[in-house]
Amino acid sequence: MNELTKASKYLSFILRHQPQAIDLALNNHGWASIDELLSKTTDIYLTRELLQIVVETNSKQRFAISDDGLYIRANQGHSIAVDLALKPSKPPSVLLHGTAERFLPMILREGLVKGERHHVHLTESYDVARAVGARYGKPVILQIQTQPLVAQNIDFFKTPNLVWLVNAVPPTCLTVL
Repeated sequence: MNELTKASKYLSFILRHQPQAIDLALNNHGWASIDELLSKTTDIYLTRELLQIVVETNSKQRFAISDDGLYIRANQGHSIAVDLALKPSKPPSVLLHGTAERFLPMILREGLVKGERHHVHLTESYDVARAVGARYGKPVILQIQTQPLVAQNIDFFKTPNLVWLVNAVPPTCLTVL
């Protein structure tokens, strides 16, 4: 595994799931001091320059550095309590979700639920949905009709890296592609 991949996986773990593993303080919006992160990281090689490269080159744009360059955070996917301060956005009429075929019976019964994350993750990209589904097994793409949810005043949020977030999607809004 190369340095960029190691750093990205480490940042995902620390910034999305377990900042307490290195006693790192995140503010309410998930931001951590870069200086504190660097000083408390001892398990892997991590520098300010490497952080910048991970943020700029990560194909999923998982991380952001604050405008002043002092803080870093994960853009979404947290299992810890953070307020990303996203404003509700009007979604396109159709979004997609990639999953593994083995999860399909449960999803068609219960819909898409956030589980241990803060939201269900959706995308406008077929390729992204397929890649996400393939991480867990034979991929299946679900099409989500968003208008019935919007009509029920269900909020959708769009992250800086173009992931759409919603609390849940009922089975009646899902179609298997």
